[in-house]
Amino acid sequence: MPVQVAVPGVPPLLQPGLQRLRDTLGVPDHFPSEVLVAAEEAARAAAPSERADRTDIELVTIDPEGSMDLDQAVHVATNGDGYTVHYAIADVAAWVEPGTPVDVEARQRGQTLYAPDHRAALHPPVLSEAAASLLADGRARPALLWTVELDAQGEKSSAKVERCLVTSRARLSYTQVQEELDAGEATDSLHLLEIVGRLRQSIEAERGGVSLQTPEQEIAAKGDDWQLEFRAPLPVEGWNAQISLLVGAAAADIMIAGKVGILRTLPPAEQWGIDKLRHTAKGLHIDWPGHLSYPDFVRSLDPRKPTHLAMLNACTVLFRGAGYTAFDGSLPDANLVHGALAMHYAHATAPLRRLVDRYVGETCLALCSGTPVPEWVRTQLPALPALMAQSDARAKKYERGIIDLLEALVLSTRVGSVFTGTVVEIDKDGVDGVVVLEDPAVEARVKGATRLGEEATVRLVAADVSTGKVSFELV
Repeated sequence: MPVQVAVPGVPPLLQPGLQRLRDTLGVPDHFPSEVLVAAEEAARAAAPSERADRTDIELVTIDPEGSMDLDQAVHVATNGDGYTVHYAIADVAAWVEPGTPVDVEARQRGQTLYAPDHRAALHPPVLSEAAASLLADGRARPALLWTVELDAQGEKSSAKVERCLVTSRARLSYTQVQEELDAGEATDSLHLLEIVGRLRQSIEAERGGVSLQTPEQEIAAKGDDWQLEFRAPLPVEGWNAQISLLVGAAAADIMIAGKVGILRTLPPAEQWGIDKLRHTAKGLHIDWPGHLSYPDFVRSLDPRKPTHLAMLNACTVLFRGAGYTAFDGSLPDANLVHGALAMHYAHATAPLRRLVDRYVGETCLALCSGTPVPEWVRTQLPALPALMAQSDARAKKYERGIIDLLEALVLSTRVGSVFTGTVVEIDKDGVDGVVVLEDPAVEARVKGATRLGEEATVRLVAADVSTGKVSFELV
């Protein structure tokens, strides 16, 4: 369950634990001076102009409230019976030269890491939140512009990417767009985003892809008084995600055809895992008809229902093992499919926040234009899977550690109190498990849990803000 952590005023009790976590995981708290100097010099350089001018496209960004590192801007239009999707991606390579201090530092970091009091960005803010970000400030910016043509059913008929100059017309939040759509006040492009998003969701379902709609943990902060709440994603977040998935699939197809690139892969679910989940559903008294596929079953679950939340938590076991597969000259004899999405897929749409996307973008640009893939890209491809795997592992530990600290914080004054929650996981020995509370929104270990999906009354035994350790016992 991801947590949204971009809030000010971190309580003093939380700060030592956050610093300890950063020290343990080696999360950087600043950029070296030579990196900052190089980034400043790059930001002052004139944006490249020898590229197609597509500032006529009315692109907008859609991100969480307050975001400044804006990777993508979107516009959707009709084209006969079908649709044209324009998706502009920040052109990081226009600002970051291979081998420079900014590039070397980015390869060491791998991706942006988020915490309540600190954001360990992939690139210095002068680039990620200013020069390279697709801000709606009236300035033309270099971008990788994807043009994807879809038929009336939303199926992709063609896709290409080229270097262009673009201008973002508005910086929108998910909440703002959802409200405008619900009120019938959104632009034609945003209405079409919903239409295309729904079409792509249907296509995903037809091919057997699935996304787990688990609630996110979110901080509700009033000064030093912090609470955690569960937040269900807005529909527009799913529709917008489908555009990113569309481009990621197009990038994967281009690289596979060119036999050079790097894919995001996930082993297909094994039958024993599906069988285990069917037994779990039976134990939770959730009907799973024999003819209903796993993806369709997941889509039928409602995370607002305690037993369904437990089932969704159990389903995450089939989403483990994601990685990257690089190739150059021939396709490897290995799994090239993302099992959860049920298609070929590449990370291509977040180069300000994730290193691998810059390499995917440069590879696809070369293949679409019929020019050689840059040597600096090909040289680094073999090392990228391991580099990104290390970065992903650190990001997951960091996120989990932050959530543990936040949960300990909101519970620290309530040791001995009794709560009601749902058991969502049972250990192999069958005597301990994990319970999810609704108020406060906490997921923690509980001693004595034996029945998956049961409503449990638990007492808080310990909540250590310095270590993030929280424990409950059944009452």
